Amino acid sequence: MQPVAQPLSALDRTRVLSLDAHGRILDWMSWQQATCLYVRGAVAWTLGNPCLTVHGGFNRLRDAQSIIELHPIVAARGHARPHSIDPSPALNNTALFARDRHLCLYCGGHFNRYALTRDHVVPTSRGGRDIWTNVVSACLPCNLKKGSRTPQEARMPLLAVPYRPSWVEHLILSNRNILVDQMEFLRNHLPKRRPELAAN
Repeated sequence: MQPVAQPLSALDRTRVLSLDAHGRILDWMSWQQATCLYVRGAVAWTLGNPCLTVHGGFNRLRDAQSIIELHPIVAARGHARPHSIDPSPALNNTALFARDRHLCLYCGGHFNRYALTRDHVVPTSRGGRDIWTNVVSACLPCNLKKGSRTPQEARMPLLAVPYRPSWVEHLILSNRNILVDQMEFLRNHLPKRRPELAAN
């Protein structure tokens, strides 16, 4: 099947939010993966207005082309586990810099991803672990200045407390092209209290 009415670059960026039949948020999926669910009859329910139309082959008997309208949020039939624990977001620099909004959490400067580094609040040389709650985004000068000291020892207070993002926050941070229906749905599933950056 071939989608229509959208440039290829926009198509490649289009993601459908995947849920299980109980409404548990799973992950982003491509329009191809979503189309397969529709074709297999594996869609339990959908939310939002159709966001993409996919045109397939022609039926000779009916002389008509098959059409599937994809919705931005799709719940799939199958083995649902409503009480499962949300997966832990993988810690990588892209996700870390997105969590910290591309700010150096020492000087407060805004940088592109190539000018940021991963700093361990408690240095690994002193037993600090490479986990969400012990890492922050830092510009190279601040990282070098802090060295193998703690923020207190270096007299470089953090602008925010490092935290492990929820799965929903991770999904928001990992997709720059979230549709309105998807964002509204995800926002309704965010944790009630989230750490905020401290005022300068």
